[in-house]
Amino acid sequence: MSDESYHDEDIEAAAHHVPEQFDGEYPIRIRGLINRFGDFAVHEDLNLDVKRGEILGVVGGSGTGKSVLMRSIIGLQVPDEGNIEVFGKDITDAEPDEVIGVRDRWGVLFQGGALFSTLTVAENVQVPLKQFYPELKQQLLNEIAAYKVVLTGLPENAAAKFPSELSGGMKKRAGLARALALDPELLFLDEPTAGLDPIGAAKFDELTRELADTLGLTVFLITHDLDTLYAICDRVAVLADKQVIAVGTIPELLETDHPWIQEYFNGPRSRAAADSHERGKALDKPQAGGA
Repeated sequence: MSDESYHDEDIEAAAHHVPEQFDGEYPIRIRGLINRFGDFAVHEDLNLDVKRGEILGVVGGSGTGKSVLMRSIIGLQVPDEGNIEVFGKDITDAEPDEVIGVRDRWGVLFQGGALFSTLTVAENVQVPLKQFYPELKQQLLNEIAAYKVVLTGLPENAAAKFPSELSGGMKKRAGLARALALDPELLFLDEPTAGLDPIGAAKFDELTRELADTLGLTVFLITHDLDTLYAICDRVAVLADKQVIAVGTIPELLETDHPWIQEYFNGPRSRAAADSHERGKALDKPQAGGA
């Protein structure tokens, strides 16, 4: 079999899995969400809409259920009550077979990367590909994995390395490469810059913004990093009092009078992040009278 026919067969097989493009305004809609652990309620009557094409930052104090919310959306946590729609389909009580065409349209980067330690970076990237496209030949799997590795800013030779051979920042990028393996429309990032030094965190933020703009991604981003919020988030959702108490741009949030929001966004660290962001924007502006 020639290389040309080999690729034609693989491309034709993969084409059968391509879902209809979502053209609604909100790829994620949550209504009346309740999550309990025993007698303790993490969420009560939580509502949230995520706009198509935005990077939504999700913030809140410890124990407000940011990761629980993400896990509920991707099906790792079954809510006690409420509805979650993804791409217009209610996935709350759906059977796995009923949402197979939804789950392959998102990618997830968990805290720390969550890579399989016994697999190389390339093999980690291939895991979701093998799950959803079992008919693909190994040569094409290798090519896709190599492309995703380079796409996330890793050197080509990182594909053959094991997670134990990578730095913290490289592990994050390897996890991101796996999250992008299926060319998702939705990208979930759980504390992606946690544990990175300021330079590494800033570079990861730049990469996230670039990928979101280039690939047309909708990004659900859980973070404590104020620099990330100012640098790349279009809107921010604030979790407190077991609900999403506010969603908006940072200037819009600053106009609310909730004490947690005021303390969080008016504290010294937030002011420093805002000042740094403004300085960065000023440096990016073309100088008047320049060549």
